[in-house]
This record gives sequence, C-alpha cells and structure tokens, in this order.
Amino acid sequence: MSNIREKILSVLPEAVIEDGDIMRVTVPDAKWHDFAKTLRDDSDLAFDFLVTIVGMDWKENGMGCIYYLTSTKHNTHISVKVMATGDREQPLIHSIHDLWAIATIFEREVYDFFGIIFINNPDMRRLFLNIDWKGYPLRKDYNDDPAINPVSIENERQTDFTDVWTEDAEGKVVKHERRIFKPEDFVVNIGPQHPATHGVLRFRTAVDGEIIKKIDIYLGYIHRGVEKICERLTYPQTLHFMDRLDYFSAHPYHHCLCMAIEEAAGIEISRRAQVIRVLMDELSRIASHCLFIGTYCMDLGATTMLFYTLRVREQILDIMEKTCGARMTFNYDCIGGVMQDLHPDFVKDVHALLDVLPANIKEYNKIFTGNVIAKNRMENVGVLTRHDAISWAVTGPNGRGSGWACDVRKCEPYSIYSELEFDEVVRTEGDSMARFKVRMDEMVQSARIIEQLIDNIPEGDYCVKVPKVIKLPAGNWFKMVEGCRGTFGVYIESDGTANPYRLKLATPCLPAAAVVDHITDGQKIADLITIGGSLDYIVPDIDR
Repeated sequence: MSNIREKILSVLPEAVIEDGDIMRVTVPDAKWHDFAKTLRDDSDLAFDFLVTIVGMDWKENGMGCIYYLTSTKHNTHISVKVMATGDREQPLIHSIHDLWAIATIFEREVYDFFGIIFINNPDMRRLFLNIDWKGYPLRKDYNDDPAINPVSIENERQTDFTDVWTEDAEGKVVKHERRIFKPEDFVVNIGPQHPATHGVLRFRTAVDGEIIKKIDIYLGYIHRGVEKICERLTYPQTLHFMDRLDYFSAHPYHHCLCMAIEEAAGIEISRRAQVIRVLMDELSRIASHCLFIGTYCMDLGATTMLFYTLRVREQILDIMEKTCGARMTFNYDCIGGVMQDLHPDFVKDVHALLDVLPANIKEYNKIFTGNVIAKNRMENVGVLTRHDAISWAVTGPNGRGSGWACDVRKCEPYSIYSELEFDEVVRTEGDSMARFKVRMDEMVQSARIIEQLIDNIPEGDYCVKVPKVIKLPAGNWFKMVEGCRGTFGVYIESDGTANPYRLKLATPCLPAAAVVDHITDGQKIADLITIGGSLDYIVPDIDR
C-alpha cells in the first residue's frame, strides 16, 4: 500500500489519503476523470474492476460518491471519495462511464436515489423508480409522504428520450436530449411477465427480423427500498433483509453483513460458528446451482432436468429446515455467530447428500451437457470476453466462465476459506455453455469443502455474547463475500448510533442484467433466452 500511496501522490499531489483496511483517497471532481483514467491504465496501479459506486448525502457537508476499485492484476483495493460540485438542486460529478462500462448503470442508480448528475453520462434516466417520481429517496431530507408519490393505477408512462449533461469548452454544463431508440426501430417487449426473464424484468428490444439490435433494460418493478429501510433500523434488524435479496444466497449474504458489523464492533466469533457458516454457505451454493441447472434446461425445452435437480435441492432444503426452521428465508446467521445450534441429524443428513451427489452430477452431464441440441444452442452463443467481464463487473460463475479468476474465497479469503482445499473453476470460452459448466463443476468443489468440515465441526458456542444494543463507532467498512451468483459487498457508514447512517448493498445480479445488451448485440431473438438464463440473475437482487 505504501507504493500505491507514493504513486498516487506523484500523480495527484493534492489528493488526501486516509489509511484503513481499504485505503481511501479524496480527490476534487475537477481532477476525478483524469485521475480515474490513471488508476485504470497505469501498470503499477491497474484498478480495472469497479466494484460499486456508493452515493452519499452528508447533509450540510454536501453530497458525493465513494468508488470502490480492485486491481485484478495486483489483487489490491482502493476507495476514492469525490464530492459533488454545485448545490443540492443540481449536484454534479464527472462520469467515468467511458473507463468502466458498468459505471453507466451504477451512475444511473446514484442519480435515481440521490439526484447527482453525472456529466457526460449518455443516459441520465432513473433506473428503478418511474420517470414521474418526485424527489430522491436516499437523500437525508427526502419527504416520504405517500401523498407526494401516490401508487399509480394507470399504465406505466415511458419515454424514448433521456437527458444528457455535457461540459462545453468554457466549463459550462449544458443539458441535451438524446433518443434511446431510433424512430425507425421496431421495438418489442420481452417481460416483465415472461417466465424466462426469471422475474419481473423487462427488456425493450429493438429487432431487425430475428436479429437483436439493442436492448434497453427496465428495472424496479419489485424495488422495496431496502437500503432506505435499513437506515431506520438497528443493526440486528437489518439482517433479515439479506434473505429477501438473492434468496438462494441467503446464507452468504447474511455472512457478509454479519462480518462487516462484527469487524466494526470488535466482535470475535467462535470457531464452531465459523465452520457452521461456511457449511451453510456451500450447501446454499449447491442448492442454488441445482436450481439454475434445472430452470435453465427448462428454458431451453429440457423440462425433465428440473425434476432431476430438484431432488438434490429438496434434500438440502430438508437439511436446512431442520436447523433453521425455514426453507428459503432462513435468517440464520446473526451478529456473534448463528441463531441456533445444528440439528442432531445434520451430520448424518449431509453425509447422505454427499453420498448421492456425484452420481447426480454424472446424471446431469449425461442427460444434458453432451446433448447435441444443448451444444448447438449454447456453444459460441452470448460470448463475453474476460476484458468485458471485468469492465462490466460481471463476477461469479459468469466471470469465471470468461477466464476471470474472481472468486472472493480465493482472491480475498474470509472466514476459514484460506484453510480449505478447493479449486477455483475457470473456463476461457466465455459462452453460455462455459457459464453452465462452471456451475456444474463448482458443485463438486463445494462438496469438497463440505467433506473437509462435516466430520470436524468443533465444540464450543454457536453464538458468543454480544451487547444488547449494538452501536458501531463512527467510521466506514466494506466487506465482500462470494455469493452463489458472484461478488456481494456491504458498505456500512456509521455515525456512532445504533442505526447505520448508510448501508449500501453491492449485488452481483445488477451487472449480470446490465451486460445483456452488450452480449446479445447481433444475436438472434431466440438466443436472448439462452443468454439471459445462462447469466442466472435474480430480480430481487437487482431491484432491492
């Protein structure tokens, strides 16, 4: 980190650097774009992965953004704080969409919730809320009177135009209007009720015959304002919302938020609790991948596979139900450990799962993976290069299917993962078949992890004692875990009270949906189902 500090100060002497687990650099907006380009392009820095953009309202201290960046070359991390210029009526920050492709979507999200305008971003529409929404919900002075934004009983109003703010030679910011689709484009709706969009996700698709020209994603149909709700709750009360995001990654998401709070509060959990958490995370991964395989094959017409994969998933849910009392919204991890100890049948039931899993995976491969129809529909379809996967922040099995070794359990080991033997599954083809096979192979690796732990669960407390009222010291923390669909991050900013001042959830499914336009360009409309299904996004994880 000392080398990074020296390099940054040589490039931008006026930068203010704060040390921590992740170094924070504060830069003025006027220098931000050039500095961001240096962060990405300088070989000594090489911060090519934009993890998330955290919009912030510091009240009288102004608004701004915190950018979290990772170097895939050096495995280093940095955060950059940029304050918005202008006033609260028109706060401004220069866009970095030309440096990281995913920034276009991340900046739209910040604009939607904070009203911060990103100069030169080509699409400054709202992302989740409808175009008639009044106010910016994550601002601290937001008026949440229901009468201001009544529930609409009319059809959703939409427009094919967006505002773009550009800076002229004199430094004056000017607003222009840009058209999303051309007047001659033939646009069809796929979703939000289409079963193969895997939730209420809408693709406005311009087609030329059967060929896709452009896809405009419409999000927010089940947006619940989870981050806003969490600001009004105590830290333990925020936990159960993790089940309501990617409900197939409930355990890993709980794990991440608990680790962030525990680190901030100085709470050290027992070895037993750590082992239990990892076991539950890996069981979740197998169950999630099973459901992906079954539903994906059903999307492509192979309905039988759904019933084959549900056998294993149901077996895992039975195991979890005995311990957690639930089959989907487990709410099991808690601050200090887990809610309750393992069921007496847990070890026996997990062994029974491990006994049948190899034969089941062999069966999946025999029925589907080698099928000539599956190969024709999946191979060389929806190719995502490694460079584009990083630029679009497409992590998890989707990123690893493109040759990007991005598994957080390996790159930035947490809990006890550094002690365990397992392989990171990486393929280089980057197509729909590669993404499918990565998930298939990851089930084998999750089983390896479980085999190492199931007969070595230590004695001890499943939950250590924690204060009745948890107050984090003033400061900020960022934690990441490997969810079932990719990198999941939690940012917490505390003002010293029992409620988070800001809680930002960086989910893997938003980039997975955002990249659909890029990798379907020029493909046939029938391939959209193949490509979208192979990305395995979960809509509640996108909308939050």
